[in-house]
Amino acid sequence: MAFSKETNKMNRTTLHIFIAFSLLFSISCKKEKENPNPPAPPVEDSTYQQYGTPFTGIPETEDIVLYEVNLRAFSSSGDLQGVIERLDELADLQVNVLWLMPIHPVGQVNSVNSPYSVQDYKAVSEEYGTLNDLRALTDGAHARGMAVMMDWVANHTSWDNDWISNKSWYSQDGNGNIIHPAGTNWLDVADLNFSNQKMREAMIDAMKYWVYEANVDGFRCDYADGVPFDFWKQAIDSVRSIEGREFVFFAEGARNDHFNAGFDLNFGWHFYGAIKEVFAGQPVSRIFTANTNEYASVPAGKHWVRFTTNHDESAWDATPISLFNGIDGALAASAVTIFTGGVPLIYGSQEVGTAANIPFFSNSVINWSNNPEMLLTYKKMLQFYADSPTARKGQNKIYQHSDVACFKKELNGDEVVIIANLRNVSINYTIPQELRSTQWVEVVTESAVTLGTQMNMEPYKFLILKKVF
Repeated sequence: MAFSKETNKMNRTTLHIFIAFSLLFSISCKKEKENPNPPAPPVEDSTYQQYGTPFTGIPETEDIVLYEVNLRAFSSSGDLQGVIERLDELADLQVNVLWLMPIHPVGQVNSVNSPYSVQDYKAVSEEYGTLNDLRALTDGAHARGMAVMMDWVANHTSWDNDWISNKSWYSQDGNGNIIHPAGTNWLDVADLNFSNQKMREAMIDAMKYWVYEANVDGFRCDYADGVPFDFWKQAIDSVRSIEGREFVFFAEGARNDHFNAGFDLNFGWHFYGAIKEVFAGQPVSRIFTANTNEYASVPAGKHWVRFTTNHDESAWDATPISLFNGIDGALAASAVTIFTGGVPLIYGSQEVGTAANIPFFSNSVINWSNNPEMLLTYKKMLQFYADSPTARKGQNKIYQHSDVACFKKELNGDEVVIIANLRNVSINYTIPQELRSTQWVEVVTESAVTLGTQMNMEPYKFLILKKVF
C-alpha cells in the first residue's frame, strides 16, 4: 500500500450531546480485529483444479534473490505479457523469486487508481491481461527456476468489491457506517473486520484459488501490521496444508510477531533507515548495528529482506539515484546491502539507474537501455552472490571505520571481503592488519588484488573480494 508522507489521521468521532454517548461511539469505531480463539484451518479445499505442475524449485529462504515488478512501469504494454517477455533478463540477474504487485481489478468508487484497492480477489484485471496470461507467466518463470509471489491485500477492499454487501465483514463506526482503515488517509478502500469468520474463510479461499488456478508459489502480504496475528497464522497454516506444495510468505510490516505467524520474510526497515542515515553523514557502524539488532530475535530459517528501494520508496520518497547521490553511490549502497546479510530485493528499475520517481497509480515506463554498465555491475554482484554460499551465509567480521564499510564473511574456510567507501569524498583507508598482504579477485572488475597497508578510495568506490585458493 502507498504510505503517503503527508498521511494524516482522519477524525472518526462524531459530536454528540452527551459525553457518555460520545465515548461509547468512539470505542465502537475501533477495529475489532483480534480474535483470541480462531477456528482451525479449513480441512477441505474448494473444488478448484490444480493448473500445471507444482513448482519444486522454491529456494531455501537464505538463498532467495527477490525481484519486485511494478507492472505499470515494467513494460510499454503495462501487463503480464510485458513481464513474460523479460523473464530471461530477470534470470540473468539470478532472480529466483518474483514478486508481482497486485493484478486484480481496481475499484472505481473513491478511486485514486491504486492497485491496492481490490475490487475482486479472484480476477485478473483486464489492464494486466487474463488468467491464461498469469498461467503463462508462472509457467515461464518456473521453467527458468523462479517462483512467483502475488501481492495480497488483506486489510481492506475497494468500496465496490462485491464483499461490501456483507456489511458485517467490514469495520464500522458507532452509526453502523463502514469505515476506511483507521489512522490512514486511504479513502479509496474499506476496512475489513477480522472478527467475522465468514470473511476470514472467504479470504483464505481466495488465496488458495490462485495456488490452484494459476500455480503461484506464495504471497507478499500488504500492510501486514493492519491484520491480526491469528488470521495470518490461520491463513498461512491453511495454505501450507495443501499437499505437495512449498510456499514463500513475505510480510510488509514492522510487528515482531510476523515470523511466528508463519512468514518467511519481512522488510528490514531498520537496516534501510540506517543505510540512508549513513549516506546522510552518520557513522557506518549504524548499518552493522541495525543488522545485528534485527537478527537478535529472528527464528531459525527466517530472514529480513534487504533493499535500497521498493515501489513505495521510489514513488513517494526518492529513487536510489537520488537518495545515494548518483550511480556510484547507489551501487555502493547496494553492495553493502546485498552482502551484509538477509535476502536481497531488487525493485525493477534500480538495476538501470532510473532517476525519476516511479508511480504505481499510473503508468510510467522504465527505459531498460539506460546505464548498461550499472546493469552489468548488478549482474556480476548477483551472479557472485548466487554462486557463493559464503556470500549468502557467511558469518560477518566487522572492521570498524566511521566512513568505510569493511567486513569479512567466513564459511567453511572460504572468505569474502567487502570494502566500500560510503562518502562522497576520497578516503585514504588503512587496511585492517589481518587483511594485509592477502590475495583476492575483485568480482566486478575480475582483477587480481593484493591488499597492502593503505588504499586510496575514490568517492563511493567499493570492492567485492573473493578468496584466491
